[in-house]
Amino acid sequence: MSVIRTVFLTASLATLVLPASFAQETSSVKLIHSVNLPGYTGDFDHFAVDYDRNRLLLAAEDHGTLEVFDLTTSAHLRTVSGFGNPHSILVRKGSPTVLITDSEKQGATLRDAVNYTKKSAVGLAPGSDTSKYDAISNTLYVVTGGKDVGLKTANLEAVNPDSGTILGKVIFQDNHVEAMAFVDDDPRLFINLTQTNQLAVLDRATLKVLSTWPVPPAKQNAMVAFDPAQHRLYVVCRDPGMVVVMNSDTGAVVGTQPAPLRSDEVQYDAATKRLYVPGGEGYMGIYDTSDPDHLKMTEKVTTAPGAKTGLLIPSANRLFLAVSPGESKAMAKILTYEVK
Repeated sequence: MSVIRTVFLTASLATLVLPASFAQETSSVKLIHSVNLPGYTGDFDHFAVDYDRNRLLLAAEDHGTLEVFDLTTSAHLRTVSGFGNPHSILVRKGSPTVLITDSEKQGATLRDAVNYTKKSAVGLAPGSDTSKYDAISNTLYVVTGGKDVGLKTANLEAVNPDSGTILGKVIFQDNHVEAMAFVDDDPRLFINLTQTNQLAVLDRATLKVLSTWPVPPAKQNAMVAFDPAQHRLYVVCRDPGMVVVMNSDTGAVVGTQPAPLRSDEVQYDAATKRLYVPGGEGYMGIYDTSDPDHLKMTEKVTTAPGAKTGLLIPSANRLFLAVSPGESKAMAKILTYEVK
């Protein structure tokens, strides 16, 4: 075991090959459901969970639909049409509505949480895409604008998810802005300015930009996870595939690790100190963050080509991956893993 472990920790990502028996014995995830979705092309985007109705929701971005699954069994329940390019979904316990962003002319909408019929439009700028919810202030932060809708700038907009009222906006001189991260007990919001290869730090109450930090080890920084206890940010880049570890107080880069290519998600479990990075090339990297100065990739889990978005539910010991067929004729799927 010690020889295998030494090889694992020192081998490069390109040459790392583990015996199948070793991977099975030590893997922290186990595939328990695989649900085929025939007839889909293009990409999926983000998941959301509806605990009130035991549903798992998925934005089928290029298919222009909302996909609804049983949260327990992963069975596909229904397809809801009438969208352009849906991206992110806000579901809140006890709320009668869900808010779904849409980068096409349909725009973001408030919808009935039971049947998903449209109740009202949300007056965000064109191109509404990724979002993150602050439950304490009841504020949803949404990325809008950018090159995909022909704009030279992108925005971060704050919206009240009950009424759809816009509470504030900050404009970035970047035409490509990606995902953000924050936690309840820290006032800062971290967001990827992908065009200029930077990470912006904002006060999310005022939307004032506090700092802008370069991400020099790699380009196309797109996803970020925040570990406040260890003062670390895990920034996932696409060129090349890499996790860049940054000090969340200073922006200093303290380490890097290889990551899957074409990743579109990062999920972090603070309790187990595990970071999950699925990639479109067909595997998911699982990382140990217990030593904040020495991030380690502990597993390279074979998934499926196109499995680049996902959702971790630590309380249920479940991890869901959406397998996007892209422009190929590959089968779209939902993969459900038990997390040990």
